Amino acid sequence: MISRRRFLKSTASLLLGSQFLQAFAAGPSLKSFKSDPFKLGVASGSPRPESVVLWTRLAPDPLKGGGLNPEPIKVKWEVARDESFHKIVKKGEATAAPQYAHSVHAEVQGLEPGKEYWYRFFAGDAKSPVGRTKTAPTKDSHNPFRFTFASCQMYEQGYYTAHRHMAQEDLDLVVFLGDYIYEHSWGHNHVRKHEGHEVYTLDQYRNRYACYKSDADLQLCHARFPWIVTWDDHEVDNDYANDLAEDLEANFLLRRAAAYQAFYEHMPLPPSFAPHNADMKIYQAFDFGRMARFHVLDDRQYRDHEVCPKPGRAGSNYINDCAERKDPKRTILGWEQEKWLSKSLKDSHATWDVIAQQTLMAQSKRNGGKFWTDGWDGYPAARRRLLEAVSNRPVADTLVIGGDIHSYAVADLKLDFDKPNSKTVATEVCGTSISSEGPPPEDVNAFLKNNPHIKFASRDYRGYVRVTLNKNKADVSLRAIESEKISDSKIKDLAKFTVQKGRPGAENA
Repeated sequence: MISRRRFLKSTASLLLGSQFLQAFAAGPSLKSFKSDPFKLGVASGSPRPESVVLWTRLAPDPLKGGGLNPEPIKVKWEVARDESFHKIVKKGEATAAPQYAHSVHAEVQGLEPGKEYWYRFFAGDAKSPVGRTKTAPTKDSHNPFRFTFASCQMYEQGYYTAHRHMAQEDLDLVVFLGDYIYEHSWGHNHVRKHEGHEVYTLDQYRNRYACYKSDADLQLCHARFPWIVTWDDHEVDNDYANDLAEDLEANFLLRRAAAYQAFYEHMPLPPSFAPHNADMKIYQAFDFGRMARFHVLDDRQYRDHEVCPKPGRAGSNYINDCAERKDPKRTILGWEQEKWLSKSLKDSHATWDVIAQQTLMAQSKRNGGKFWTDGWDGYPAARRRLLEAVSNRPVADTLVIGGDIHSYAVADLKLDFDKPNSKTVATEVCGTSISSEGPPPEDVNAFLKNNPHIKFASRDYRGYVRVTLNKNKADVSLRAIESEKISDSKIKDLAKFTVQKGRPGAENA
């Protein structure tokens, strides 16, 4: 395997940054395309009080690399206060550069806080669909805040019906917590197929994203709300940890670099987030007035390797225990990110702190007292440090949201999970998957049997979670579709909970 230092040096000239983009600022503008270049839709994200990022990617032939010559293309954009674009407030021009798959990340400044806007793109004679977005409110706003969160949308295993229903909600924001794509095929009863097999190269990751983003329901939800995004493992490789692949793959950092670049190319992220070499910093905080601060985490890029792996493998394992698991020096976030999160929590003046991360944070003993090492149970000291940072706040109104486990779970978060009477310091709500199949029933039954702090768990439905934050409480609805195998499935509230301000722990609503 090549060393990390050698890899960084060898790829510095391959993954180019903002200076290279600026060199193409005067790129040509195509007059016409053989086919619609906006087949992957539009999106917005990273909402701030006076700015938002607008995204699209020119790809007239999405599943074959995009179908464009390797030259920069001018793309114009417009932002209006009305859907008919009679009141245009901002317009500009961006360069769709070939080294970033002709994607556009237009960071629009000078907008008004807490306002709805509509946007669209132009390239030559082609016009994009219209998207709707919304800026974050003023810093002193106490208005209620409505958001959904979701994760895990394996394309082959189900339709994105949940996204269609999500698009009909009255929301300020969508938070996506990882596994936007899957790098390989797995599961049962597929309803459709990927464009290829397991992906390794930049071109292959681009085609995989194009496959997923061709879905009309996903495009609809992107075009309806601003999104905040982070990743989990399947955007790169199942159960990868930092620079180590599950199967001990040689030169894994080359693959990770390709995966990170493709993630950037297809997400509504600011241009400053463009990856450099094999690294891409995505953890950040978002303020929505005085009502909420979102601390968006990355638990993959900087983590220590999983403990006690199976012989000849890396990645997750189910273990009764091993000394290394409890090592106080182990981290899942990396020490720099841990320090940043502690400060972000300390500096927050929000009514609600929302920690947006990838998986179930609560201790979740399986049958036989086993722990799953790929999740927070593989890093108990890091979890305790995080929860101590939460509990050290004067008022601990913290909501932890997660995904990954393809199940709903609602839990009390404690400094000592082995003492049921210990103080609850935060509330956790874990969402099920958009389409990825659920775990075996015995896994979820074990959650409830062996972990009294887990108050609710269900693996039977796909869907998302809707949350409304108010000054005195948070209302949580677990939204479940009838079946991901049926494209026109209906949706229902599987369960509802309330979290009272100043009283951590979810209560049945």
